[in-house]
Amino acid sequence: MSTPTSPAEHGEYSHKQILTILSGLMIGMFLGALDQTIVSTSIRTIADDLDGLSIQAWVTTAYLITSTIATPIYGKLGDLYGRKNLFLFAITVFIIGSAACSFATSMYMLAAFRAFQGLGAGGLFTLALAIVGDIVSPRERARYTGYFMAVFGTSSVAGPVIGGFFANSTSILGIAGWRWVFLVNVPIGIAGLFVVSRTLHLHSTRRAARIDWWGAAALVVALIPLLTVAEQGRDWGWASGRSLACFVIGVAGVVGFVLAEWRMGDNALIPLRIFRIRAAAVTIVASVIVGMAMFGGITVLPLYMQIVHGATPMKAGLMMLPMVVGMMSASIFAGQVTSRTGKIRIFPIIGSAFATVALLLLSQIGADTHLVLVMAAMFMFGLGLGQCMQPLTIIVQNAVPPSEIGVATSSATFFRQLGGTLGVAAFLSILFSTVGDNIKTAFSSASRTPAFNQALHDPTLLSNPTNAQVAQGLKHPSSTGGIFDSVQNNSSVINKMADVFAHPFKVGFAQSMDSVFLIAGCISVLAVAVLLLMPKVELRATSASAAARAQAQGVEPPPVDVGL
Repeated sequence: MSTPTSPAEHGEYSHKQILTILSGLMIGMFLGALDQTIVSTSIRTIADDLDGLSIQAWVTTAYLITSTIATPIYGKLGDLYGRKNLFLFAITVFIIGSAACSFATSMYMLAAFRAFQGLGAGGLFTLALAIVGDIVSPRERARYTGYFMAVFGTSSVAGPVIGGFFANSTSILGIAGWRWVFLVNVPIGIAGLFVVSRTLHLHSTRRAARIDWWGAAALVVALIPLLTVAEQGRDWGWASGRSLACFVIGVAGVVGFVLAEWRMGDNALIPLRIFRIRAAAVTIVASVIVGMAMFGGITVLPLYMQIVHGATPMKAGLMMLPMVVGMMSASIFAGQVTSRTGKIRIFPIIGSAFATVALLLLSQIGADTHLVLVMAAMFMFGLGLGQCMQPLTIIVQNAVPPSEIGVATSSATFFRQLGGTLGVAAFLSILFSTVGDNIKTAFSSASRTPAFNQALHDPTLLSNPTNAQVAQGLKHPSSTGGIFDSVQNNSSVINKMADVFAHPFKVGFAQSMDSVFLIAGCISVLAVAVLLLMPKVELRATSASAAARAQAQGVEPPPVDVGL
C-alpha cells in the first residue's frame, strides 16, 4: 500500500503527490533565483559598508565560479547515487553559506562565503529539474512548467524590491539592513529542507561507476580563468597580460576536459556521446545562444529603467512585471498544449523568434520613448523566453535514457548559464565602452540648442553643485571632466542634475543600450536557425522513475529517438 507521498507500485505519482513534492522543490529553486536578484540590487550598499567598492565584482565572480562548476557535478552524482539526499545537501550548504555571508566583515570574507554558498546553489536548479524528470513523464511534465516560471517570475520582481528594502534600511532587529539580504535565505531554506525531507520519496538505484576526477579537475582549470576574465576583463583590459593568461589557461583546461571526458566514456561528467543525439546536441547549442541573448536582455533592461527613467531599484523590479507576465503566460500555454498534444518542438522555435523581434524592437528605444512602448516590447520578450526555457529542458531530458536525466539537465543548465555569463560580460563591455562617446555626441547636439546654452549660464541651476560640475566640464574639458567619468561608475548622479543636463547622459546610455539589444537580437536570430535543426520530438509517456522500475523488472523501455 503506497503512502500519500510515495509513488504507486508502477512508479507513477498522482497529481496531488506531484504538487506536494513540487512545493519543496520550488522552495529550493526560489532560493537560488531570489539570491541572484536580491544581491545584485544591494551589492553597492554592501560594498560601501564594507569599504570595498572597487572589489565588489569579486563577490559576484566567486559565487558564479563555484555554482557553475558544481552544476554538472551535481547532475552526474544524482544519476549515480540518487537525488534526494544530494538536494538536501545542496540546500544545507546554501543555508550555511548564506548565514556565513551575513557575518562578513570585509569584501574578501564575503567573497569567500559567497563561493561556499555557490557550491550549494549549483545543485538547486539542476537537481530540482532532474527530480521532476524522475517523477513526471516528459509529456505530463509540460503541465507543471507554469509553476517553475512562477518561481523565476516572482524572484525577478521580488528580488529587487526586497533587496532595495534591505539595502535602504539602516537596521532591522539590531542587525544592519543589508545583512538580511543573506539571512532571509535561512528560514526559507529550513522550510525547504523540512518539506523535501517529508514529501520526496524517490525510487533510485545506485549504480557502480568510476568518479570522473580528472574531468572535474579540468573543468575547474577551464572555468575559473574563463569566468574570471569574463567578469573582470573590462576593468583589466581584454588584451592585458592577466586577461591573456586567463584565456590561455582556460583554453588548455577546455582541451583537457574534452580529453578527460573522451577517456571516461559513459562515466564522464558530461558524456560526449550525448552530443551524438541530435535533439540533445541542438538543445545544448541553443541553450548557450539563448542564454547569451536572454541574460543580456534581462541585465540591461533594469539598467535602462534606472538610468534613463530614473527608477529606484525597487521600482525597476516592479517595472519588469510585463516581461514576467509574458514568461508565465507563454509557459502555461505551451505546457497545456504540450500536455494535450505531445507537440513541443515548435515552441522553442516560436519563442526564440518572439525574443528576436522583441530585442530588435528594444534596440529602437531612446531616452524619450514612452514606457508603455518599452513594456510592450518587454512583454513580447517574456512571451519568447517562456516558450524557450522549460521546453528546452524537457526536450533534452526526453532525448536521453531515463538513467541519465541528471546529466542531460545539468548539461543544458550548465551551458545556458555559461552562455549567459559570457553574454552579460560581453554586453556590459559593449555598453560601457561605447557610452562615453555617445554621451559626448549627445552633449554636442544639445549644445546647439538655445535652452541648453542658457542653462550653462543660469545662476539658479548652477547653484546645484552637480549642475555646476557638468557646466565646468563642458567649458574646460581638458582640465576637468570628472563628472563624465563618475557617471559611468555611479549613474545615480544623473538624478541630481537638472533635466537639461541629465538628458544628454540619458541619450548616451540609451544609445549604447540600443547597441546591446541589437547585438542580442542578432544572436537570437542564430538561436532560431539552430532550433530549426531540431528533429521531430516524441515525448515519452512514462516517468524516469517508472522506466527505471520497469527496466529493473526486466521490461525494456521504449527506445530513445536519437534523431540521426
